Amino acid sequence: MADPFLYNTGERSHYGCLGHEVQVEYLKAYVCRPSFSTDKAVIVVHDVFGWQFPDIRYIVDLVAGHGYITICPDFFKGTEPWTSTDHWADFPDWMKNHDPMKVDKEADVVLKYLKEQCGAKKIGIVGFSWGGMAVHHLMLKNPQLTAGVCLYGIVRDSEERYSLLNPTFFIFGEKDHTISLDQIFLLEDKLKQYCKVPYKIKVYPGQVHGFAQLKPEDMKPDDKPYIEEARRDMIDWIKMFV
Repeated sequence: MADPFLYNTGERSHYGCLGHEVQVEYLKAYVCRPSFSTDKAVIVVHDVFGWQFPDIRYIVDLVAGHGYITICPDFFKGTEPWTSTDHWADFPDWMKNHDPMKVDKEADVVLKYLKEQCGAKKIGIVGFSWGGMAVHHLMLKNPQLTAGVCLYGIVRDSEERYSLLNPTFFIFGEKDHTISLDQIFLLEDKLKQYCKVPYKIKVYPGQVHGFAQLKPEDMKPDDKPYIEEARRDMIDWIKMFV
């Protein structure tokens, strides 16, 4: 069986990060600040590969470059992330101890840090895959998050998943074998019925799971325009609401 979360991690190119690591209560986190003072911040929620994975740190730096204090906390709380050498048969057990719907406490810790230590007044959130599921959950539960971007978080069908508290943008790849187009159409139908805040759903042609966080040197030429478009769209949504 194919690994549902894994895009081709292959030999990752090394990435020289622009930010630094901090301790936020019981969480470790990677933080990158823009070159000027700001009271706007963005939380980045990592995928199954965790907060130290180079691709996610690249995204943190990218967002910070657009003028946001950007932080990626270790939502796995020091436990081992999934790796490309782990066996898919073990994935359900791993997920039991890494539930993307149980991130509320960690989100509150990070929100407190951003407000009290960084002076943040408006805070958005973006998440990838596992993190996309976490963002979808948090945008239903935490009114402190002024906007969210959920990138290919698996869609779960229940009506209580649609009453979003603040503007949320859902990004999907057309050829994501973990999320069918039927699920995406269902999400759209339900949001039309239940959602009272701005939302957007966009599907990027030919793209697979994990496409949007690849670093430039890891992109295939045919995919590059869509990856760059997804990132621009992500940043534009944050800029519109945060």
